[in-house]
Amino acid sequence: MLERMPQTPTLVAMFDSSCFHRNLYQSKEESCSDLYYQDNNLLSGSLEALIQHLVPNVDYYPDRTYIFTFLLSSRLFIHPSELMARVCHVCMEQQRLNEPRLDKSQVRKIAPKILQLLTEWTDTFPYDFRDERMMRNLKDTAHRITNGDEMYRKNVQQIMQNLIRKLAALTQYEELITKINAQSTDRMTVLKTKPQSIQRDIITVCSDPYTVAQQLTHIELERLSYIGPEEFVQAFVQKDPLDNNENCYSDRKKTRNLEAYVEWFNRLSYLVATEICMPVKKKHRARMIEFFIDVARECFNIGNFNSLMAILSGMNMSPVSRLKKTWAKVKTAKFDILEHQMDPSSNFYNYRTALRGAAQRSLTAHSNREKIVIPFCSLLIKDIYFLNEGCKSQLPNGHVNFEKFWELAKQVSEFMTWKQVECPFEKDRKILHYVLTAPIFSEDALYLASYESESPENHIEKDRWKTLRSALLGRA
Repeated sequence: MLERMPQTPTLVAMFDSSCFHRNLYQSKEESCSDLYYQDNNLLSGSLEALIQHLVPNVDYYPDRTYIFTFLLSSRLFIHPSELMARVCHVCMEQQRLNEPRLDKSQVRKIAPKILQLLTEWTDTFPYDFRDERMMRNLKDTAHRITNGDEMYRKNVQQIMQNLIRKLAALTQYEELITKINAQSTDRMTVLKTKPQSIQRDIITVCSDPYTVAQQLTHIELERLSYIGPEEFVQAFVQKDPLDNNENCYSDRKKTRNLEAYVEWFNRLSYLVATEICMPVKKKHRARMIEFFIDVARECFNIGNFNSLMAILSGMNMSPVSRLKKTWAKVKTAKFDILEHQMDPSSNFYNYRTALRGAAQRSLTAHSNREKIVIPFCSLLIKDIYFLNEGCKSQLPNGHVNFEKFWELAKQVSEFMTWKQVECPFEKDRKILHYVLTAPIFSEDALYLASYESESPENHIEKDRWKTLRSALLGRA
């Protein structure tokens, strides 16, 4: 078996501890190198020196937080395939692995450590290896280090098998999302062609809000699990104008799973608005609003803040919020509490407090049920975006600003812990299918349904109603 390095606690625990840079103490060789420390914390360095610091040698293996932070953030400066090539080059130079007369005992001292580094890279950032150059470099590096030594051949095989399994699962997931998205169409089109097929609503599929909240949590956790940590950083990578390569690094695949997750949030918001605006009778609309308030409340109790926010955003869409007669029939006390929890003022102070509480609960949890933390994704992306924008990646002396990268990695490492939780609830395929594929109204169709339910109140609304009727229903 692969001789494993001593493994430290989970990444998030390491980043949270006050001494999370503890293994980055300046060693004698490094004191004159191009790395800058303060109070034993690595603050900056040249890209070259940081790459050197990533590569293990006989007496040294980089700290796990350093590996994660550097592999996550270095892509703002260097393509992962180029980084892999440079790492391979440093290994060869350092250990003189290119020499014809190779000392096998020397190789056996260093090979397990380099294979461990490759294991960590392929485990944490498997999507980097969708790039053929990365795969080539990985095979080449592994081959050169093991140099045909039977002792390590199985280890390399295991690394490759795990990686191929992860990439195959990703491809399967992406194909499924494409299929699901193709099944969901605009409800208006369906209404015109097959009106009888739209008699169902979510309450006829499942009248229990708790079960619906649990199924939403299934969708959330599945979609979260496929987001690579690097997608948060790759969203900011600038395309090199000189790079005409079609498979260029900033191709859409690099953030596809993060985008699919944001699209799911939008879909859920529109589904909620559609389900509320659809019923002809006021009491049915009021019942639907109360149903979704209960679903949202249960999402809050579970720790599923993303679905909670999507439901609230659907209920706050203008076509829904303007239905004053409908809302008058709703008991809104529970809704007001949820609105207060997710209030955007003071930079979402209340939500952030609730999120911290859920994160604390998760750390000491004994069951998967208590471990669930699903953050409000758009805000997480925004936080990371502002951290990236608000801080220079490169210092005036040309050094990489590693202090910024620690912060980036700290935020993303927390997400990494949350996305690994397995959903404890039983799957209900009927509900899942409905939520993921039921046709929804476009914004215009929502407004039309809203005006048809409760008449326009002013000239602007009346004009819009007329326009929509002729455009969507072909009526004057």
